[in-house]
Amino acid sequence: MNKCLYILCFFIFSFSIQATAIIDNETVVRHKNCFEGRFATFENWQTFISNKIAKKIENKDMRVKRLAMFERNFKAVDFKRFKNNLECQSIKYMVDGHQVSGFVVKPKNTNGKLPVLIYNRGGNGNFGAVVFAALMRNIFPVAEQGFIIIGSQYRGTLTKNKTAADEFGGKDVDDVVALFDLIQSITAADAERIGMFGASRGGMQSYLTLKRTNKVKAVAVIAGKSDAIVGLKQRPNMEAVYRKRIPNYEQNKQVELEKRSVLYWLDKIPQNVPILLLHGMSDERVSVEQSISLAEALEKAGMPHKLVLYPGDNHGLTQNKVKATQEIVTWFNKHL
Repeated sequence: MNKCLYILCFFIFSFSIQATAIIDNETVVRHKNCFEGRFATFENWQTFISNKIAKKIENKDMRVKRLAMFERNFKAVDFKRFKNNLECQSIKYMVDGHQVSGFVVKPKNTNGKLPVLIYNRGGNGNFGAVVFAALMRNIFPVAEQGFIIIGSQYRGTLTKNKTAADEFGGKDVDDVVALFDLIQSITAADAERIGMFGASRGGMQSYLTLKRTNKVKAVAVIAGKSDAIVGLKQRPNMEAVYRKRIPNYEQNKQVELEKRSVLYWLDKIPQNVPILLLHGMSDERVSVEQSISLAEALEKAGMPHKLVLYPGDNHGLTQNKVKATQEIVTWFNKHL
């Protein structure tokens, strides 16, 4: 009797999890509420960060500074508002036979269909993965303005299964393209109004995805690179990333970097998709010239675009975060 009761409870529990999934698609093999465990409350999250800082940093003054930085960047009132107004799930979905991590965020209590934004993260491998802090800073403030947001962490990221690796603009682009099928399975998602935004390497992912679909109606890119060859001269230490991530890089350096540089194939992406370019003028990771050069090329090609530069700001636009977020929201409200 106890065994039967256990099986019945397990079945009901499993069914309830599936019933609450934001994405109802057979390729999604796992989904988990973002607001649980160490992120169930702001206090839980704060305690987790405090303990993590204590383990990593021996100097007491430095620990105090790091915790103060966390408290400046993240507020309990924002956390509670996001938790009350948004659904958020981390997911694992199948692409090319591999499990890929991702996430989806959706406003609660929606009326009618909502536009969808695909978010392309920066970084490579686990570096730059969209952890909870990144959701708080980059995703939730946009989603609460009336957008469903879905994104990929790219293959080989946040997983112990390393059968597939992030190729920095190679097969990992398949992980972004696969999201279009998942969008069809999200209740309240308007699959006719899809935008795409990203930061840094996420710009490259966005442009590469545009080569493969005409479903994107508008794009916004923060601190994106448009010419990896010029970018390498501006920041030579990126070659270590290229060597590690890009297949056949040593044998075909020029070709592989051109494949990842939109300025070499601008005519291969839809010519009517409006592109918003945002860039800090003191960016030390990706030169502002990368966005300026692309804006000039878009102007020459007669493609709709807007370039917004922030004097004195850095790669993450930390001095103009609120302004940049509103610029992105306004852009998609206008074009979707």
